[in-house]
Amino acid sequence: MPSNLRNVRMLRAEIELLMVERQQLLQTAGAAAELVAQLDVAKLPNTACGAAKSLAASLNRMDDETLMDAIAASGRRILAAPSPHTQ
Repeated sequence: MPSNLRNVRMLRAEIELLMVERQQLLQTAGAAAELVAQLDVAKLPNTACGAAKSLAASLNRMDDETLMDAIAASGRRILAAPSPHTQ
């Protein structure tokens, strides 16, 4: 088999693996975004606040398009949390 053809096949296989991994990461990020959107900080144990803030900051650093892809990949629909002023 010519070297170029072998290289193309190896690259194709690697790209396919990366695409599967990307999809899995998008699903995870989408589920995390839903979790953060549904959190009630007032009810969150103090021991979990640091992790929740870190997760929220990570999600906020994501590109908007990527975050929307993540939410779509998770198969969930994030609803806006009710405003404390409207309750």
